[in-house]
Amino acid sequence: MAPEEEDRDTMLRLVGGDDTALNELMDRHASRLFNYLLRCLGNLEDAEEIALESFARVYQHRDRFKPAFKFSTWLYTIATNLLRDHLRYRSRRPVTSLESRFESSAPDRTALMRSPDPSPSELFEKTERSRLVRQAVAELPDDLRIPLVLAEFEGQSHAQIAGLLGCSAKAVEMRVYRARKDLKATLAPFLCK
Repeated sequence: MAPEEEDRDTMLRLVGGDDTALNELMDRHASRLFNYLLRCLGNLEDAEEIALESFARVYQHRDRFKPAFKFSTWLYTIATNLLRDHLRYRSRRPVTSLESRFESSAPDRTALMRSPDPSPSELFEKTERSRLVRQAVAELPDDLRIPLVLAEFEGQSHAQIAGLLGCSAKAVEMRVYRARKDLKATLAPFLCK
């Protein structure tokens, strides 16, 4: 059975009153959804909170699910709307965490312990490059960052992203293009050495 069909059947069970179906949907989608939100937000706690709230909304509004559409698209639409609300709220009430500022500048020690093959300097360089990319993505405006993350990290098509964001596929294409162009300009001094 295709994943979309399995999701549809599981959602229909949830609509029919089988509350354990929500656990199955969470098992299948929670990890990818969390990673999408983490890439957009750059904050573990906020990503976890929005992911959980997304599944709570799936449960609350299970009667609104349309079996003709993909469950994952519906889930990502819910999550993206919650993400937008959160980003709007955060833009009005900025918070600077000293802890996250120090953590982001430290090398990833777990990566150093995992792979004995590369040298420490190669690992540091790779870690630093990843940190720079993550930081540059996090600094993109929301209207560019969200489509870029969905396209590059979540593997969604421009048409799927357009459905999530309520715009045209051409608009998504332009936003992804602009995001890549901005990233290239931001990262050029660091990555072209």
